[in-house]
Amino acid sequence: MKYYIKLACIFAFCVLNAQCQSTNDTAKKSGVNKEKSKPNFIVIYTDDHGYSDLSIQGIKKDVKTPNIDNLARNGVRMESGYSTAPQCVPSRGGILTGRFQSRFGLELNGDSLEGFDAETTIADRLKSAGYATGMAGKWHLGPGNQITKHGFDHVFYKNSAQLGVANFNFEGKSIPLAAGTTKMYHLDACSKAATTFIEMHKDKPFFFYLAYRAPHVPLDATQKYLDRFPGKMPERRRQALAMLSAVDDGVGEIMKTLDENNLTDNTVIFIIGDNGAPLKITKEDKPGGGPGWDGSLNDPLNGEKGTLIEGGIRTPFVVYWKDKLVKGIYKHPVSSMDFAATAVELAGLSTDDKLDGVNLIPFLNGEKLGAPHDKLCWRWGGQSAIRKGEWKFLKGDDREYLFNLDQDIEEKNDLLSKHPEIASQLKKELLVWSKGLTPEGFSKGNMSKNANNYFDFYLDGITNKKVNMKTSSGKKNKKNKKKKGN
Repeated sequence: MKYYIKLACIFAFCVLNAQCQSTNDTAKKSGVNKEKSKPNFIVIYTDDHGYSDLSIQGIKKDVKTPNIDNLARNGVRMESGYSTAPQCVPSRGGILTGRFQSRFGLELNGDSLEGFDAETTIADRLKSAGYATGMAGKWHLGPGNQITKHGFDHVFYKNSAQLGVANFNFEGKSIPLAAGTTKMYHLDACSKAATTFIEMHKDKPFFFYLAYRAPHVPLDATQKYLDRFPGKMPERRRQALAMLSAVDDGVGEIMKTLDENNLTDNTVIFIIGDNGAPLKITKEDKPGGGPGWDGSLNDPLNGEKGTLIEGGIRTPFVVYWKDKLVKGIYKHPVSSMDFAATAVELAGLSTDDKLDGVNLIPFLNGEKLGAPHDKLCWRWGGQSAIRKGEWKFLKGDDREYLFNLDQDIEEKNDLLSKHPEIASQLKKELLVWSKGLTPEGFSKGNMSKNANNYFDFYLDGITNKKVNMKTSSGKKNKKNKKKKGN
């Protein structure tokens, strides 16, 4: 009897071993690594990229972004996707920490980075969960040689013709952090860095932050991309479209690399703009590619970079996870801060109440109905705003406005006098939210002269020649200006 029992055990062991081997062989053939059950994450962060400028938005016919369009078509395109600030530095602090940046004192370009330096970034968090972490492109949150202190193992810091700083090369080898080794066009180089990183880390979970400096000035598209946009148009518009075309090519190369390595099914991709396009009111087609309008557009939104008007904070926003999301357009407001909260949960990390975002996946795959956020709030210098459902209350110094964005996406019809009770309630909620900021309150100082000009032009209808970005006088035309609440 003992002999037969022993024989049965040996037989069972052999069968189990064969099944395990078969499973491993199947996994190897399909490119599946059991250790890679956690999803990969790629964030593609564009720079001063206006709401109009994805061709799938259906707003402008001159823009060509077929690869991003394909991800939007087979994923989810956010109708109300927001950045946390209408300016580069604070918006980057927000997306990389998953917290509203004024909580740690980073509200404006030029603010101290001490608060950010003390924060735990999403790269730090994912690294603790066994992820390989990397970035390429624009940093704007301190010196390039300090990026590795914020959770990024592999760095390819480059956003211009300068060499930049890197600690890996295009052969996929780690090198000491030093001046970069390529003079390749910075957008193409960043795309190459992304595909190289994917190849380097295809056998383990990874997170890559790809921060293209496009279409931010200085406009510097190469002839290869400019040739794709012939015909009569402002030269700054041509430059912006060309730079975005380079970004789109990079997205295509990334998707090709993921497909070749059987990684597409398990990679979550976010594409977000850091803030709206700077129009400088006049959209002057200045020669050269330096300061001024960057050629991008915010239509049909009102306002521009440097304001909490929709054109300053509502941006292109796409989420893609192959066959795991309900394809289409998502109507509810979402925030760039939601990426960190999403990644934390999908990576199996403990949730953290300090994060201000929400895991979007249950809302995008149909598991949860309703809006991810009860409200979204902003503060930037002398401006503050709250959006709750269709309503948006906007405050700039002593000016106050109320808009119904479902009925008036262009923010042309101020409803403050018609619905003072709604404005009052939203203002109270905004004040309560602001008590968690540093410093607390509706504002951090007064609006700048430029911001006053923007409010005059976009919200108060002052179009005389005194109000433009050449004078930046900030003076009000008393005859034309509407009275606003306190």
